[in-house]
Amino acid sequence: MEAIIIVIFSFILLSCILAGYSILWALLFGYLMFFGYALRQGHTPVQVLTMSGRGIRTIKNILFIFILIGMITAVWRACGTIPFIIYHMSGLLIPSVFILIVFLLCCFISLLTGTSFGTAATIGIICMSIAKANGIDPTFTGGAILSGIYFGDRCSPMSTSALLISELTQTDIYCNIKNMFKSALLPFSVTCLLYALLGFSGTGNTGTADLYSLFPQNFDLHWTTTIPALLIIVLSLCKVNVRLTMAASIITGSLLCLFLQDITPAQLGSIMFYGFYPADQQLAQILSGGGIISMFTVSVIIILSSAYAGIFEATGFFEYYAGPPCTAWRKNNAVRQHFAYSHHHKYGNLQPDPQQHPHLSAAQGQR
Repeated sequence: MEAIIIVIFSFILLSCILAGYSILWALLFGYLMFFGYALRQGHTPVQVLTMSGRGIRTIKNILFIFILIGMITAVWRACGTIPFIIYHMSGLLIPSVFILIVFLLCCFISLLTGTSFGTAATIGIICMSIAKANGIDPTFTGGAILSGIYFGDRCSPMSTSALLISELTQTDIYCNIKNMFKSALLPFSVTCLLYALLGFSGTGNTGTADLYSLFPQNFDLHWTTTIPALLIIVLSLCKVNVRLTMAASIITGSLLCLFLQDITPAQLGSIMFYGFYPADQQLAQILSGGGIISMFTVSVIIILSSAYAGIFEATGFFEYYAGPPCTAWRKNNAVRQHFAYSHHHKYGNLQPDPQQHPHLSAAQGQR
């Protein structure tokens, strides 16, 4: 039965992907199948729900962080932090080293915001517009954008991927990021060298005055709008708890919304939940997004996956699926552990030569 359930679930999941439907439907269908499997094993509905809840409790911290991420990405847009960064850094896009600067800018902004798609939808659009205005190959520009947004996203303390891995593996996110930077140093350097050589193909001027004018017309780009971003950088370097770091940035950004950008408290609450959507249509194509609601899909996916884990652990689903070899391995492993233990004296010293131990033949026979 276990094999049939796995095959059906895999087929439904693959069908949703190929048909362009949300995988949430496949996950919901899968949960119903695993729920029914647990009932067939003799568990009551209440017990199965308890199993699911036990699995979901393991990721409660990451769900709270997802809420903070949704709020912070919306507040940064509304308070002027992201517009300030994009407006001033776009001026660094010099045609002679254009490809390299695009890569570095996307690295920095995705590292700061923790979102690859958000970076591509903001500075990525501006970089591509400048590339078209200067006759720079859009293939090289697109490659630099993709390289930058994923590099920064994976190494950001605000990245949902990095936070999820840290939470599930019970490891320190800052230690993980440090190790990722170490392993990425060589390919990062080689990529910078390659993009520096490609960048000399650019000519002409940027021709992006229309894009530049959108930001000062719709935001007060005072230097204080950088404070929420600076808090993330400084507190992350000090290894302050990620939740406290995000909360401090959200509070600062909210104050800027209220007192600098003239956003009312009611509008601010709506922005935190639904996201930020500028009235200007051209600006909305670049800057819209964020909000708690934007984290709904990924949160439900993780909740369902964790519920699966709770059911699998309580019912021994994969032990049944593995069959007798799994049971044989456990017995065999127990013999090996007993055999290793038997090589210790009373105070924990090893025998000089395990191959000459008097219990060797008996242990081998039992194995």
